[in-house]
Amino acid sequence: MTEIKISQTLNLRNTPCPMNFVKTKLKLEEMHSGEVLEVLLDDGDPITNVTASVKEEGHQILKVEQLREYWKLIVRKV
Repeated sequence: MTEIKISQTLNLRNTPCPMNFVKTKLKLEEMHSGEVLEVLLDDGDPITNVTASVKEEGHQILKVEQLREYWKLIVRKV
């Protein structure tokens, strides 16, 4: 499997909905097409809602990984 090169990381742990998606969307708008954003999110609504919203925006979800206390979402901007 090819290693994913992360362009930027956004730590949104302890950030409530919907601000976590708003911040994710703003960060993606700053990035170039093809760049990869790593987003750190809390369990529950944050990971569910941000993942769904990013897909709706048309970006590519490369990986969703649950770590001990949080989730890691890897997104490629299209």
